[in-house]
Amino acid sequence: MLKILHITAHLGGGVGKVLAQVVAESQRRIPEIRHTIVCLDGLEKSQFADRVTSSGGTLLLRPTRPELDAHIRSADIVQLEWWHHPVVAGWMCAGELPPMRLLIWSHVSGLHAPEIPGALVAAPHRFLFTSPCSVEHPVMAAVKTQVGERAGVVFSSGGFDEFPPPPARIQKDRLRVGYVGTLNFSKLHPRILDFVAAVRQPDFQLALIGDPTTGMDLLENAELRGLGSRLELRGYQTDMAKQLERLDVLAYLLNPLHYGTTENALLEAMAMGVVPIVLNNPAERYLVKHMESGLVVDGPEAFAEALDWLAGHPDERARLSANAARTVRDGFSIGHTVDNLQAHYQAILSEQKRSFDFRPIFGAEPADWFRSCQGEEIWRFSNEEASRKPSSRGPSFLYERTKSSVFHYRTVYPTDARLARWAQQLDAGPCMPMLPNEDVSNAAVGLGTGE
Repeated sequence: MLKILHITAHLGGGVGKVLAQVVAESQRRIPEIRHTIVCLDGLEKSQFADRVTSSGGTLLLRPTRPELDAHIRSADIVQLEWWHHPVVAGWMCAGELPPMRLLIWSHVSGLHAPEIPGALVAAPHRFLFTSPCSVEHPVMAAVKTQVGERAGVVFSSGGFDEFPPPPARIQKDRLRVGYVGTLNFSKLHPRILDFVAAVRQPDFQLALIGDPTTGMDLLENAELRGLGSRLELRGYQTDMAKQLERLDVLAYLLNPLHYGTTENALLEAMAMGVVPIVLNNPAERYLVKHMESGLVVDGPEAFAEALDWLAGHPDERARLSANAARTVRDGFSIGHTVDNLQAHYQAILSEQKRSFDFRPIFGAEPADWFRSCQGEEIWRFSNEEASRKPSSRGPSFLYERTKSSVFHYRTVYPTDARLARWAQQLDAGPCMPMLPNEDVSNAAVGLGTGE
C-alpha cells in the first residue's frame, strides 16, 4: 500500500478540483494507493471535499502539529500544494519538519509575486511546476538546469469527465461571448472595458461568470462609459457545463501579471467547444495555439477584429471549436495528470526520507515569509521604519485581501508589526483609479498568420 499525504491550505478553486479528481481517478485505476488530504486552513468549498471522501480518500481538517507530524512520518510521500499561502508558510517555517519524501507542486507561475525562491525548487525530492511558463523566469531557468530531473512540469488539470460532449452549435444572429473566472483585476484584465468598447458588433454582450468580487464596481464603471448594456453579471454558477453550452466564444482576457498557470476555466471552456480569445500572456501561450485551437490577440482593436472574423467565418469557427475540444480533452485529461504524478512518485520512492527546515529560505517571522516571495516589488516592503512611501500605485495583485497578499498575511498574523505597517502604507498610498493603470502590453499576433 502506497500512502500519499497531500498538505494544502484548503480545497477551494482549481486546486480543490484537481486534488479531488486525482484522488478519484487514482483510486479507480491504482487501488493500492491511499490518498490523505490535510487542509491546514479549512475547506473553503465543500463540493471537492465530498468528492475526496466519496472516492475513498481521507480528509483531515486543521490537525494539531503532533497529529500532522505523525501522518508525515507514516506517509510514503508527502505532496505539498504550494502557492505561498500564509497558513502553509506558518507550517513550513515553524521549525524542523519530520523526515519525509517531499514533492512540492507549485500552483502559481512565479513570474510575478508571489515569486518562487530558487532554493525552494532545489530543496525537496521533487519540485513540480504547473506550467512550462514558470521556467521563463531567469532564476527558474538557471535553477532547473542545476537540479535537472528533480524539477518538472505537471499541468494541474482536473480533466473533463464530468462534462458532456461539446454541443452542436447552430449559427445565430450574434456571437454569444462570455468570460469565466475570478472577477478581480489581479486576474481579469484591468482595462477590460477598453476591449468591450472596441467591439463593433452592435448587439455584443459579454457574460461575466464567476464570484462577483469586483463585478458591481465593473458594472458601475461600464455604466459611466455608456457600456452597461454590454455586460451581464451571471455570478458564481455550479453547473458550468450548462453555462458553457450557452457560449460560442470565451473572451479570456487576463491581466498580463496574473498568477495562474494551468487555467482550468479556460481548459473547461475549450473542452466544451467554446472558441477562446486570449492575450499573448505566458501561461496562455502553452494552452492555446493561434488559429489552431483559438485566437491570440494583442489588444482591444485586435479583439474586435477577432470577433468580426469569427462572426464572418462560421466554418472556421466550427473548426477551431472542434480542435479546441479535441486537443484539450486528449492532452489535459485527468488520466494524464495522474500518470505524470505517478511517474514522479515512483522516481522518489527509492530515495531516503529526510528532514526539512525552510527557515533559511523564507525567514523566521511572518513578515519575512511574505517578503521572501515579492521579487521586483520587494522595495515596497522595507524592513526600515523610515522607508520611502510608494509614489505610484503598484500592480493589482498587491491590493488583494487574500491571494497571499500582505493583507492576507496580516489577517493571519495580526500581531506582526511589519505586516501591519506595510498594509497600512499600501492602504494610505496613491488612490486606486477606476481601472488600475498597469503595464498591459502584449506581443502582437496577426489573425491570419498563425504566428
